[in-house]
Amino acid sequence: MTSGDDAIQAAAERAEQTRALNLPQFDDLPIPADTANLREGPELHAQCVPLLPLVGVWRGEGEISYPTIDGPRRFAQQLTIAHDGRPFLYHEARSWLLDENGEVIRPAARETGWWRPQPDDSFELLLAHNTGIVELFYGEPRNLTSWEMATDAVVRSTSAKEVTGAKRLYGLINNADLGYVEERAMVGEEMQPHVSAYLRRVVG
Repeated sequence: MTSGDDAIQAAAERAEQTRALNLPQFDDLPIPADTANLREGPELHAQCVPLLPLVGVWRGEGEISYPTIDGPRRFAQQLTIAHDGRPFLYHEARSWLLDENGEVIRPAARETGWWRPQPDDSFELLLAHNTGIVELFYGEPRNLTSWEMATDAVVRSTSAKEVTGAKRLYGLINNADLGYVEERAMVGEEMQPHVSAYLRRVVG
């Protein structure tokens, strides 16, 4: 098991490579730019402090499984969580499927949305998916480094598959890497595990 001192040292070493990086931006807008690096740009809004460890750009791999899918599938993902100084965080995830050798097969799921922290430290997460699904999650921190949520509402377009609910858990693991798991109820199946991923910080 990694000691606290080892974890701090590993985080410091990783920060030497990530601390100078940020989101590419147009620099001629008359409003604050998004930042995924807490060392740059506008100050993080006080209401977002309970979500502070999530801010950054994260990349890694995971696995998708479900009774309607032919076997588990590997995927890679980039997750961006950024802010512009106001009391919300911007969320964008882009994924691509991998074969057994880690080679890219094709682009996969995309989602974009907003983390909206509330004064009592609870939060809303609004997500729109390229598949025609829009979800509203409500959640709370489990502790200082993990966040749990479940859908209160799911809306789908006429061309989207049936989705009736989802749950997610995000958390910092090992040496401050980011892991998450998702359960989902869809296409007639009960709520059950669907996605898990392990991501490492590349910005921030």
